[in-house]
Amino acid sequence: MELKNITTTVTEFVLLGLTWNHKLQYCLYAIFFLIYVITWLMNFTIIAMVAVDQQLHTPMYFLLANLAFLDISDSSVNTPKLLSGLLTQRATISFSECFLQMFFFHFTAGAMSFLLVGMTIDRYVAIYEPLRYLAIMNWNVCTGLVAAAWFAGFLHSVIQTGFLLQLPFCGPNVLDNFYCDVPQVIKLACTDTRRAELQMVFNSGGILITLFVILIISYIVILLKIRMCITEGKRKALSTCGTQITVVSLIFIPSIFTYAQPDKKHPRDKVASIVYTVVTPMLNPMIYTLRNTEMKKAIRRTLGKIFLSGGIQKPHRIADPKTSNLVFP
Repeated sequence: MELKNITTTVTEFVLLGLTWNHKLQYCLYAIFFLIYVITWLMNFTIIAMVAVDQQLHTPMYFLLANLAFLDISDSSVNTPKLLSGLLTQRATISFSECFLQMFFFHFTAGAMSFLLVGMTIDRYVAIYEPLRYLAIMNWNVCTGLVAAAWFAGFLHSVIQTGFLLQLPFCGPNVLDNFYCDVPQVIKLACTDTRRAELQMVFNSGGILITLFVILIISYIVILLKIRMCITEGKRKALSTCGTQITVVSLIFIPSIFTYAQPDKKHPRDKVASIVYTVVTPMLNPMIYTLRNTEMKKAIRRTLGKIFLSGGIQKPHRIADPKTSNLVFP
């Protein structure tokens, strides 16, 4: 690419958003605002329960709390800009803010993708080595998995945004989306973008495809093991595992179509962006709280302590159930 003697003249980008229909904008604002609030409340509930409830101080819930934090972070990168854009006639974002948005989005989304792989390792050990589970998945291993996920996400994002910063931007500056993302920004560069698009395919699309294949294979292996030796707890694991496969597919499949096919633009691209930036951060806590018996018991225990400490008399005392080391609720 010829980058010499070209100066960056673009100082801001115009975001076209989702629609120009004012009534539809207000309707979408109410829907996405509600999703954003639910995302925050449910993920924060998971983090708080894991922090305060001693019975949740296990490897599974440590990883789950980190996933909840990444869900909040990932949703908070783009959703506020989406909401503000639905209330304004002309949504704009500065050049520096645009690149910061891309950096943090790929940082948190990348870390989440790698953490999901780490969580499959936890599930695999719990199913195949139940007697040695706590010895294998010790504190050092768990923190190592989380640190590796954050570092991999950071490295991916640095490479992706760093390569984009080398491109010249001298107009146009209109992005047909509700947030800044790599495929749209690349198209605005004042140079041949084939090398940049190829880099995006290998760095984003390649990573997504590889992680998705690893996750699907790991789920298949776990499901086969569960089917071979069914127990009372593993019946629940079978149901939960199937639900998690669905959510993982909602995260990865739209992302793969976005980043692995840079030359193709489809009207449903915005719908795919909504799915993996706004909707899926809400689905993870819904699965792990509404379908998780231990998490629901922890919430009841905590609420019971709050009511009792506040002097509120209850007709009966909440029992303190025994916990299980199974990786699935």
